[in-house]
Amino acid sequence: MAAVSSLMPAPHYKMVIFDFDGTLADSGDWFLSISDELADRFRFRRVLPEEIEMLRGQSSREVIRYLRVPRWRLPAIGRFVHARLAEQTDRIALFDGVVPMIEALVAAGVRLALVTSNSQHNACAILGPRITDHIEHFECGASLFGKAPRYRKVLRRAKLSADQVFSIGDETRDIAAAHKVGIKAGAVMWGYANRVALARLSPEAMFETPDAVLDLVLGRQPDPAAAN
Repeated sequence: MAAVSSLMPAPHYKMVIFDFDGTLADSGDWFLSISDELADRFRFRRVLPEEIEMLRGQSSREVIRYLRVPRWRLPAIGRFVHARLAEQTDRIALFDGVVPMIEALVAAGVRLALVTSNSQHNACAILGPRITDHIEHFECGASLFGKAPRYRKVLRRAKLSADQVFSIGDETRDIAAAHKVGIKAGAVMWGYANRVALARLSPEAMFETPDAVLDLVLGRQPDPAAAN
């Protein structure tokens, strides 16, 4: 076994920081199911069905402007959404391939962290103990544009430098926050934002499947981020 292990490539990164909604958890349809209620309650424009794909191509700031969401209401909107989701976590599933991806990373010695705008209660309820037991650091309840300080906190707590960590999310704000801290970022193609919107932020990698995450992080293929 030792001889086989010695032939395995070393992981490119010591830690992966994951986003939650749209990256690990398939919560997009649930959020859309309450969007009209949110719009009416917090007095912004409803999302029309024909606008959904267009909005997926916009940044979070652009979506907020388009829907005329009052910025000062964002914290209250977040609290309302998290409270409602806490009552309905059984409606949210993990994306296919997430559990084996996490287990393969852990087996290879890669440390894990979660940085999300959602609450830790909701994240843990949806992930289940099988995954949450593997997550070393939780930074939950981040404001919509407040993930960068959470990334810095993870680096301090984990005692790692930015170049030892890779961040993975599904929105433009995930990429922007990671880059602000000096962390390389990957974008998943199965989440909220579309390929064009994500590519504009120049992530170091774009992942079609969870297995592609393993190819990069575990060194099963050359790291395209190393040249950036």
